[in-house]
Amino acid sequence: MMNVTKIRPATLFLVTLFLILFTSTASAKEQADQKALTMELAAKAALAAVKQCEQDGFKVSVAIVDSAGLIKAQLRADGAGPHTLDSSRRKAYTANSLRGPTQQYAELLVKSPDLHSLAHINDSILLLGGGFPIKLNGDFVGGIGVGGAPGIKFDEVCAREALKILQADDLFE
Repeated sequence: MMNVTKIRPATLFLVTLFLILFTSTASAKEQADQKALTMELAAKAALAAVKQCEQDGFKVSVAIVDSAGLIKAQLRADGAGPHTLDSSRRKAYTANSLRGPTQQYAELLVKSPDLHSLAHINDSILLLGGGFPIKLNGDFVGGIGVGGAPGIKFDEVCAREALKILQADDLFE
């Protein structure tokens, strides 16, 4: 067993320096490998979704949440109903939390009524189409939700525009 009191200060310094450099290099590489869901990127994606819906004639709200389910960006088109803010946020939260398209879970409830309690896990869950998880470089980093178009298929078209901007792994096409 080595006596720590006999280690030279220079040796201790070199070992410490090596550990610091190795740890920060590994951490930097890990961060470079993982694409981040930044506020700027989320805002661009949300705007793309709103614009797509506007082109299609719909006034919607779009929410993008991070992996913790917290809002990263949210936009409400001029003239979109106030309820669309809440529905878009809840769809984004649900898609992120359940790691799947919200329409998939809505259909599952119809097929399996014994799963109705899934819709009541908490007040943020909304099992209604228009939400997709966001997966970048193999990692789930958040969710997107669109609310306000007259039908889930229209909400989903707009959400896919955001996923394209984000260069998400899955565009759910």
